[in-house]
Amino acid sequence: MPTETIRFAAIGLNHAHIYGQTNLLLQAGAELVSFYAVEPDLAAQYGQVYPQATQVSDPRVILEDPTIHLIISAAIPDERAPLGIAAMRHGKDYMVDKPGFTSMAQLEEVRRVQAETGRIYSICFGERFQSAATVRAGELVRSGAIGAVVQTIGLGPHRVNLAARPSWFFQRDRFGGIINDIGSHQAEQFLFFTNAARAEVVTAQVANYRHPQYPEFDDFGDVLLRGVTPEGLEVSGYIRVDWYTPDGLGTWGDGRLIVLGTDGYIEVRKNIDIAGRPGGNHLFLVDQKGTHYIDCNDVALPYGPCLVYDILHRTETAMPQEHCFLASELVLRAQQVAHRLK
Repeated sequence: MPTETIRFAAIGLNHAHIYGQTNLLLQAGAELVSFYAVEPDLAAQYGQVYPQATQVSDPRVILEDPTIHLIISAAIPDERAPLGIAAMRHGKDYMVDKPGFTSMAQLEEVRRVQAETGRIYSICFGERFQSAATVRAGELVRSGAIGAVVQTIGLGPHRVNLAARPSWFFQRDRFGGIINDIGSHQAEQFLFFTNAARAEVVTAQVANYRHPQYPEFDDFGDVLLRGVTPEGLEVSGYIRVDWYTPDGLGTWGDGRLIVLGTDGYIEVRKNIDIAGRPGGNHLFLVDQKGTHYIDCNDVALPYGPCLVYDILHRTETAMPQEHCFLASELVLRAQQVAHRLK
C-alpha cells in the first residue's frame, strides 16, 4: 500500500456536497475506491461522475476493507454520526458534510469513540475549506494584517429551492434545525478567526416566517457567541442564517464574513459582489494604509492535502479535533436554547 497518499470511499450521497468532498480529496492525490448509497438514482449519478469507483451493495464491504483509510459521507444529517462511529470502530478516519451531528447525545458518543480509537472525525466546513477568499482571509489574519481579532460577523443566506428538497429537509430531528445546519459554518469560522479556545452561546433565536406549511422547519436564525482566547482576550461573534435568498440573485446565497481587528477589518464576499465584480471569492481589506481589494480565485485550498497528511502521519494540520467538536457543540447548544420568534 503506498505511503504517499490514501484510499477512500463514500457512504451516503444524500447531499450534493459529497461531490465537493470527493473533489477535495482527488485534487490532493487520494484514490477513490468505492461507494455505497441505498438510493439507486444517487448511486447512478455518483458512479457516472466517478467511474473509477466501484459501487458496492453493502456498506460493510467498505467498512471491512482494510486497504481503505477514510470514509466520506453526506448522508441524511441524523445518520452521519452513527456512520462515523462505525467507521472509527473499524479503524478508519471519517470526513463528513456539515452538520456532523443532530443532537448533543450524538456528539457526546462520537467524542467518546474518537478518544477511544484515536481516529479522525473531520467535518468539511465548506464555507471555509472550499472558499478561497476565506482561506486568504485566514492567512491575512494570521500575519497580523488587522491586529487582534475581536469579533466576527458571519452571514449565511441560502435559496430554499423547495421543489428540489427531500422530505427529511423539513423534519427537525433529521436535519437538526437551521442554526445547527447552516450556522455550523459561521460558528467554526468564529473559532478559527478569533482563535477562541473556549466559547459559549450568549443568546439565540429562530423563526419560521415564510414556510408555515412545514411547522418543524426554521427559515431564520441568529446567534451571539462569546469566546476567550488563550491570551485571555474576550471575543464575540454574530451569526445570521436564513432561507430567503431571492430568485433574482445570481447565486444561491450572498455569503459574507466580516472579521474585525484592532487595526483594521476584512470583508469576504464568498459567492457574489452584488452590482460589482463578476464571480466569487472577493476580499476587501481595510487597514491603516488604505482600502484594498484582493481577487482570491487563485488561492490554493489546503484542507484536502492537510487531511491526507493527517491521516498518514496522525497529525492535526487540517483542523484540530477539539476545534471540530467545539464548533458543533456551539450550534447544537444554540439550537437547544433558541427563543422561537413568532
